Amino acid sequence: MRKKQEILAIMEIFNQENPNPRCELNYTNAYTLLVAVMLSAQTTDKGVNKATVELFKIVDTPQKMLELGEERLISHIRTIGLFNNKAKNILSMSKDLIERFNGEVPSKREDLVTLAGVGRKTANVVLNVWYKKPALAVDTHVLRISHRLDFSQGKTPLAVENDLLNILPEKYIINANHWLVLFGRYICKAQNPQCNECPIYVYCHSKDKKQIN
Repeated sequence: MRKKQEILAIMEIFNQENPNPRCELNYTNAYTLLVAVMLSAQTTDKGVNKATVELFKIVDTPQKMLELGEERLISHIRTIGLFNNKAKNILSMSKDLIERFNGEVPSKREDLVTLAGVGRKTANVVLNVWYKKPALAVDTHVLRISHRLDFSQGKTPLAVENDLLNILPEKYIINANHWLVLFGRYICKAQNPQCNECPIYVYCHSKDKKQIN
């Protein structure tokens, strides 16, 4: 693993470049954020936003989602991968919220992960984005970038999450997921890294690092 001081230096560069990063999913409240994150599995944020632009105009509570029903929900999200399973999970999750949490999205991970279709990554996004808690969601971008920059060589998302939580102070944890996702999405792309635009180029030791003038 890379030295802690170098990891913190990289995080400070991200902080200087983008001190207030935000989630690129569109949402209006905690519930619509949770739905959007559930829909985003194996789908781009842009794809989710396109599918939810009309959905969230009529649905912003668990009760309204249940009233909408599976068939009409699917009509909104049909362009998204795994839409049948996602629709079933969203309706089950909505029922769980009403029956067990008075229709409110819980603010504790141990409660969130008991909801249908909600895993640790989804729970961490909601905790971080809506409740402003120092939670770190490890998706494919975070996992890949963490390996590439040698922040962690953990084989699982949980292992990488734990490594980062052990290294980073809270002031960086709160934004680390956004920084790494945006960095992986727009600059350090898996197939074509944009090394000429990289703010942490001097810290990169990857074999496919491109030489720049």
